Amino acid sequence: MKDQIVKDGFGLAQTGRTLPILLLRARESVMDRFRPILNAHEITEQQWRVIRILQERGETDSSSLAVMALVLPPSLTRMLKALESRGFVSTKKDPSDARRNLVKLTEKGALFIETVAPSSARIYADIEEAVGRERLAHLLEDLQALLHALETRR
Repeated sequence: MKDQIVKDGFGLAQTGRTLPILLLRARESVMDRFRPILNAHEITEQQWRVIRILQERGETDSSSLAVMALVLPPSLTRMLKALESRGFVSTKKDPSDARRNLVKLTEKGALFIETVAPSSARIYADIEEAVGRERLAHLLEDLQALLHALETRR
């Protein structure tokens, strides 16, 4: 029964075996492990995603940042104000296009990530130990393949 998808009278899979429900449950299970650290440092999940992306990408325009961080542009605007007030990011107008805003991580923001990173890495290592390094690597590859397949079919 593990590999079989049981369907109800309407031709729908049981909710416990649907991709949306399983992805949501997996996300919540993973994030339940990270939320205490983020809460202890008074940063939201979305804010953490934003500063991590800036750490990886460097200065980025706000529209691209919203897409990469999976947040709506109005939410990103509010987030950036909060992150700026903490001194974690700076924003400026793009000199080549005044309609665009550029965002970058500040030194204080980078130091903040360095402070939180060891705890985050320990949690990730615990997840890797529970799931298995190879299985987790395959899961990440499978999820990337799923995203690629669905995004190319739009």
